[in-house]
Amino acid sequence: MHTHCRHGWSGKILHVDLATGNRHEQTPAPDFYRACPGGRSLTMHHILPHCHRQWDDPAMPVVLSTGPLTGTGVPMAHVGRMASRSPLTGTVGDDTLTGTFPAALKHAGYDAVVITGRAPEPVGLTIRDNAVSLVDAASLLTATTNELFDHLERVHGLNKPDGMEGALCIGPSATNGCLLAGVATARHHMTGRGGLGLCLAAKNLRFVAAGGDHAIAIHDPEALERANADIMRLLAASPALMGPYGIRHWGSAAFLDLTHARRMMPTDNFRTTFFSYTHKVNAPAMAAQGALRDRGCPGCPVQCVKTTAGRILPGVDALSHFTALINNADPDMALDAVALCAKLGLDPVSAAATLACNMELSGEAGYGRAELSETLRRMASGGSLGKGAALFAEQCGMPETAMTVKGLELPGYDARGAVGTGLACALSTRGGCHLRAFPVSHEVLRKPVATDRFSLAGKARIIKLAEDAIAGADSLGICSTALLAAGLEEYGRALSAVTGPVAGEPMSVADIVRAGEITCMQERVMNAENGFTEQHDDLPGRFFSAPGTPGPDRETPALDRDEFLNERSAYYAVRGLDDHGRPRPEKLRKLGLADLVFATAEPEQGDET
Repeated sequence: MHTHCRHGWSGKILHVDLATGNRHEQTPAPDFYRACPGGRSLTMHHILPHCHRQWDDPAMPVVLSTGPLTGTGVPMAHVGRMASRSPLTGTVGDDTLTGTFPAALKHAGYDAVVITGRAPEPVGLTIRDNAVSLVDAASLLTATTNELFDHLERVHGLNKPDGMEGALCIGPSATNGCLLAGVATARHHMTGRGGLGLCLAAKNLRFVAAGGDHAIAIHDPEALERANADIMRLLAASPALMGPYGIRHWGSAAFLDLTHARRMMPTDNFRTTFFSYTHKVNAPAMAAQGALRDRGCPGCPVQCVKTTAGRILPGVDALSHFTALINNADPDMALDAVALCAKLGLDPVSAAATLACNMELSGEAGYGRAELSETLRRMASGGSLGKGAALFAEQCGMPETAMTVKGLELPGYDARGAVGTGLACALSTRGGCHLRAFPVSHEVLRKPVATDRFSLAGKARIIKLAEDAIAGADSLGICSTALLAAGLEEYGRALSAVTGPVAGEPMSVADIVRAGEITCMQERVMNAENGFTEQHDDLPGRFFSAPGTPGPDRETPALDRDEFLNERSAYYAVRGLDDHGRPRPEKLRKLGLADLVFATAEPEQGDET
């Protein structure tokens, strides 16, 4: 009989089989939490054994998890994680859970919920104070996310005393089989790039709601107060986070003017890198539509999510793509488009990128207001555009027009203006995503030190180290945006104050980074098992053959192909991968993952296996 963790964690993981209604609780030992603290590491632990399963296999888990710092009052530690296998890409599929749901799950008494099976009829899952129920949701089959949140408030007391504290849900796009279906984690919060909303639809699960009165125990409240004060000082001193032109004021839309000034704003489906009308659609222009209101995670000092006139102020990727990428200079139309995506449960970044691909294929110059709305509705209804840019372009016979990596549409930073960001997108285990390593921090924001945004020299090691640190932060429940100001050293002190000794001794920063490195390698294992190799760790050919738009004082050259391939090889070497991007057996053994060696190792010469 082992001793349960009593501080930071609830010490329980809920398993629910929707097909049978059966559920059971897992009570991991402290050494489990030491190796697998929560968040991204915990989701990967439960996904990896099923990595060969298709996303719609009833036995393929959907995992919703929190971290030990989630909901403890640590600044910017309010998030959780959702993971399964991506319907859009076939890679590991995961994303950050924001809003009230992550802390609500802990208050309900669980560190995570692992969902398997397919319910015979549409259901919702409610979790309150360890009481778990499957409730009928047949009447919600065609409901928008707004209508679902209305239902949750009316029927389940969402955001009311003694009601559910937080919830997430899917919209019509998931019901209709759209591969770009996301998940709404609050009325103004969307998550689930890679089609994770479709994973819930495949299980006939419309929503998950949680709440309760379970307190999160803190080992040393006084030490936590000191650690929080140190973190807050660093957050307050960060211009990118708290400055008058930073995220606190404008959300991540603040970055749009930076990409514009550096000639790295993806425009006209990445055919150019400069949008002449940025001043009409940047964050101040959006704010002119109505006063900004904070809608961020509860208690977060940065409040990166904003609304204006009742509509979401888009983050930089969605804002960039619904303006420059599709040649739209109307801020009101962009706000309406993102609001409609949220209502339909569509990932706005992938939706806009797919529209841009369609524009290039059709030769159209842009979309009118009515046409844009109707096209998004058709996309959410499961039409051909709902398959995403890569599949749509391939079916049209022009795959080169899809600006994707591993099938996931690229974000709002053109690789020709920040080559390390391009390499990070190519290497990302979930596809075209810069957030695994976020080189924007040093290439654009110049933090912690400036690097040459036109050179790949040394970027392989920087990306590897950043991936490990961010995966570690993702495992603790820290919003990775916080790492623009505070580091794992400060958050490590907060972790020690919250949890105290874990399996006999406090967790160090090295322990956090090691958990992150193991998680990154497990993701590589999963992708390798599903056929992903070096040919998938690549960028669209456009970035190597055509330059970006030149600026007044310098060119924006195309990426050097040989330099890119050399730095990708250097990354493989420092990550412990072979020439095909697959984990090396000796590296797996060193990380304590020896049980995965034979699944990924290349057969020795003469071996029949």
